[in-house]
Amino acid sequence: MALDDLSDDVEAAEALVLEPLADFPHIDLRTPGEPWEKRRAAGKVLREAVPHSAHGPSEPIRKRPDPVRLIERAHKGRQADLVPLRVARMASSPFAFLRGTAHVMAWDLAQMPNTGIDVVLDGDAHIANFGLFGTPQGDMVLDLNDFDEVTIGPWEWDLKRLVASIVVAARASKAHRGERRAAVEAAVTGYRQTVADLAPLGSIEVWGRMALATDLNFAGVSMDEASRAIIEKAVQKARRRNNRSLLDQIVERQVNGGWRFRQDAPILTRVDEETRQAVTTGLEHYADTLPRERRFMLNRYHVVDVAHRVVGVGSVGTRAYVAMLCGNSDLDVLFLQVKEAVTPALAPYVPGMPAPYNDHEGERVIYGQRLLQAVGDPLLGWTSIAGRPFYVRQMKNMKGDIPASCMSGRPLQFFAYAYGALLARAHARTGDAAAISGYCGGNHNTTFANALTDWAESYADQNEADHSRLVEAIEEGRLTAAADPCL
Repeated sequence: MALDDLSDDVEAAEALVLEPLADFPHIDLRTPGEPWEKRRAAGKVLREAVPHSAHGPSEPIRKRPDPVRLIERAHKGRQADLVPLRVARMASSPFAFLRGTAHVMAWDLAQMPNTGIDVVLDGDAHIANFGLFGTPQGDMVLDLNDFDEVTIGPWEWDLKRLVASIVVAARASKAHRGERRAAVEAAVTGYRQTVADLAPLGSIEVWGRMALATDLNFAGVSMDEASRAIIEKAVQKARRRNNRSLLDQIVERQVNGGWRFRQDAPILTRVDEETRQAVTTGLEHYADTLPRERRFMLNRYHVVDVAHRVVGVGSVGTRAYVAMLCGNSDLDVLFLQVKEAVTPALAPYVPGMPAPYNDHEGERVIYGQRLLQAVGDPLLGWTSIAGRPFYVRQMKNMKGDIPASCMSGRPLQFFAYAYGALLARAHARTGDAAAISGYCGGNHNTTFANALTDWAESYADQNEADHSRLVEAIEEGRLTAAADPCL
């Protein structure tokens, strides 16, 4: 085929792919869309421009920036006294380093060819950002659970971050190369089979799909006994994480009988009265971003105390508060996390969210979460405090983790497949599952999975080298790492 003909075919195919998100308000109920079969065929055509092999390892980029410099750049605007704690957490292991360096991987991904099929990206879909949480009805679901980096971009960037994290975590668990390769293949298969299953379905059916923790059935893999035991243990632990349990963990009774957060520096620290009032005011404005019925519910509570709380790895240094609210009695409690939203790591390399969701980083995070999660926290919203954007969610909503240390043996295969499938479900809610399915190919096409397994191992090597450079910078005094009480 002549290059001009190929270019024309690719351009025509790109025109058929559904856009993931449009400016608001924008709705057209008069123009019919292209059939899913035609869009799947368009995705297959896009392979001609960016073949599966293009996603494999490539030659080292000579002008790749120093990862330590990128880390330092990401510290701009953060609380300076907490930056050494962030550095310490990233230095603790290659996996912790990967978690904290979305900016580094964003640069690397942006240098690679991409499919041109955009979705609403999680932006940070590593394995520790999948977990359990409770629905408003008390069910437990497994899904993506962190959306700080959400934006619009090529779907495969999320999948690549996932498979790289699988290899890095599996290396930490001493899984051998064959196990790691099988796990990456499982994740890619879970993704590919799920988009193929969802492609012909109606949008309303796609949006209704969720993964109940008590009934984790994925078409391509059955849950083994070891994986089931991990899930059951995580569910039991998550059910104990609720507003009432936090009373014993992070607050204490005062002489006057009231509640106050218990000081646990540097993780949990009290704030001055000015900050307390500013956060309370921010929560009053946050209420305006909730549905009316949720505002009615929130109005039954009042703020009792506010504290600053350090969370995560990549988020350390951003401003994050926890507010305790009481309702009918001082045992009717609600804990809200009020977390600063910063510019996503992928922002320099993608157009970003359309208006008005690009005007406020907190709104971007919450809107992205509502788009990607099958079932969300009913109290998600956003606000501004002292001119900075924040988002708000429940502090404990029966949240639970699947430990990365479980990434070995049969559970490694199961959770890799499950996370790939869950990522595909999230992407299908806003992206073109048919076009993605056409690009990935059918069950007998293994070229894409082979390319990603090789790339994930190669990137894990790069991640280890970058981690070593961070440790070296600390040893040489170019970066300061504080003692972390959580390590």
